Amino acid sequence: MAKRSIKGLKLPARKLENETLKLFVRQPSKRYNAKQIIKKLQIKNSKTAVDDALSKLHHSGKIVLIKDDKFKLSKEFAPDISGPAEAFDGYVDQTRSGAAYIVMSGKEGQDIYVPAKKLMHALDGDQVRVQITRRYGKKIEGEVIKVLKRSTEQFIGNLQQSKNIAFVVPDNRMVDFDIFIHQKDLGIAQDGDKVLVRVSEWPDRPGKNPTGNIIKVLDATDTHGVMMDSILINHGFDTLFSNIVNLEAERLGLNITDDEISRRRDFRAVPTITIDPITARDFDDALSYRELDNGHKEVGIHIADVTHYVRPGTALDREALRRSTSVYLVDRVAPMLPEVLSNELCSLRPNEDSLTFSAVFEFDSRNKIVTRWFGKTIIHSIQRFSYEDAQATLDNKEGEHYEMLKTLDSVASFLRKKRYKEGSIAFETPELQFELDENNHPVAIHKKERKATHLLVEDLMLLANREVATFMAKKTEKEIPFVYRIHDQPDEEKLSEYSIFLKELGFNFDIQSPDQIRKSFNRLSEAAKTDEVLAFAEPFAVRTMAKAVYSSYNIGHFGLGFQHYTHFTSPIRRYADVLVHRLLEKNLEGDFRTSKEELEAQCKHISNQEKRAQEAERESIKFKQVEFISGHIGETFTGIVGGMIDRGFFVSLKESGVDGLVQFADLHEPFIVADNRMKALAKRSGRSIKIGDQIQVRVTSVNINDLEVDMELVE
Repeated sequence: MAKRSIKGLKLPARKLENETLKLFVRQPSKRYNAKQIIKKLQIKNSKTAVDDALSKLHHSGKIVLIKDDKFKLSKEFAPDISGPAEAFDGYVDQTRSGAAYIVMSGKEGQDIYVPAKKLMHALDGDQVRVQITRRYGKKIEGEVIKVLKRSTEQFIGNLQQSKNIAFVVPDNRMVDFDIFIHQKDLGIAQDGDKVLVRVSEWPDRPGKNPTGNIIKVLDATDTHGVMMDSILINHGFDTLFSNIVNLEAERLGLNITDDEISRRRDFRAVPTITIDPITARDFDDALSYRELDNGHKEVGIHIADVTHYVRPGTALDREALRRSTSVYLVDRVAPMLPEVLSNELCSLRPNEDSLTFSAVFEFDSRNKIVTRWFGKTIIHSIQRFSYEDAQATLDNKEGEHYEMLKTLDSVASFLRKKRYKEGSIAFETPELQFELDENNHPVAIHKKERKATHLLVEDLMLLANREVATFMAKKTEKEIPFVYRIHDQPDEEKLSEYSIFLKELGFNFDIQSPDQIRKSFNRLSEAAKTDEVLAFAEPFAVRTMAKAVYSSYNIGHFGLGFQHYTHFTSPIRRYADVLVHRLLEKNLEGDFRTSKEELEAQCKHISNQEKRAQEAERESIKFKQVEFISGHIGETFTGIVGGMIDRGFFVSLKESGVDGLVQFADLHEPFIVADNRMKALAKRSGRSIKIGDQIQVRVTSVNINDLEVDMELVE
């Protein structure tokens, strides 16, 4: 689809900034001032508006001031990659064929293609140094000359053993090598065993195999358990912690000393509760409430003080950074921190004193923030609520701590309405909930119900995250390097296609300005509550959105409508929050500046790990969906048409969300798919099948290994 021209338009501020940056990216050696940019882009914005855009880009480090008010693209933001012998660092994005693209952050459109045979055993997610070998047109090809950082050193596979030699053949089809095992490192493993192996030595030249140690023999009969472990490992997340990390965690002191308490603000006498999922074991946030003598309300948001235990330079800290996030699969969690920390030391368990880092707010009678305070604290949770228990208390208007829950809910509701009014998008993607039997096999799938208590906690966490980021952004005139959670505007082309898709469904989505886009998303969210087809179409909006990432360059958060935003509230499961805690603490009593370059590198790594964790989580959901539906072959379900390809159309079952393919070849007449892939027309009868149609389908076959489900239309 052709891109909409900006010629002759007066662009909104964010759009103007983006188009200005694109001009510099397209011409990295050119120098421009405001007047030249107006002439080059052929826009109607004033010189003052363009000067403001240039100032913001300069402040963020994306362009540099040369002289005479002229600017040039920053080398740090987009280095020149024209020299054929030059080498650049990036991350491996591997394709199904085994080949890969080396992605260099901040340099969109400059990915370097590397054939499988030139990857030097690099795998998806690895950080590598790549050398350009040739270019044809806009395409760049290269070869990996060094693997800088491995995303994983663990693999699952089958042991093949003879008298004098043993190899592990990895299950992951993307791995193009076997792992050599010395006889002394076999342990109890025997020929044919399914094993978990850790690579101990990588080859220094092509053609050689890595060497490894068997660290666990797996139960080959537990195919489902092995599959879930494989999902973790194939996405770069280890299933076990090293002995060094576990030993460090076990040596941490359990007792809170009087000296430590004296350095903290004591909230143990203030009523404090936690609200979490019923199955949660790691409670990383708590809420306190009390009325002040002046009639105002004090709300405390207390977060587990992970940085008290996880110190820079330790094996624990290095491992937490390497993992960067906990990974939540359907039937298990791969935690960022060992359980002694995540479920015990740092967990804000009821009826125990806990060390926390807090954001405390004083609200007046109109719920306006009067004062805010950040600092280290000690709390004592008096009640552990599940979301369901807290909701029942609110619904029944009685029970333990009802008045506290009622007030917190009132404050959260006020904050929610305020942020929607100021541009936050009320965007929700339905989550699935699996009922598992004693063997972790799915017996039912439901869509999770979002309760008022979910929103209560969510909005108070958003408040803490926003206020911490605002404090750091506005602390001094000179920038203090910090970790922000940023979210750019939606992709113009994808948004245009999505608006056409919605128009076919009878919904008008206005994309004329960022403000109208936000309002359209909110109108869609409201309409989806009563329209099943729009409810199905709403999650597709994610595909138009930019990915929220971590960065030391703050551009704001489009989806939330916040100028400043960070992640402060979940340090047990996110390393970004650990960094935020450290930087905030150092800046509470002075100005502390770390290396922005080093911080940005950490942000890139954390964002990459978050992406891989999300991919693993989606794959585990897909696996459990296919596993569930494999027990229902031959049964009929109601589904909604969700996509078109030349050989058939995809159907999403309403209750379980299981996706399957109905092939046109199985229908009674040939169909032609429209160019916009929105519908298919029958050649003879003229009947149509459209995206959004509700139909009846029968499950005909399931391939669990390839996660494929075949269906047929029930006429």
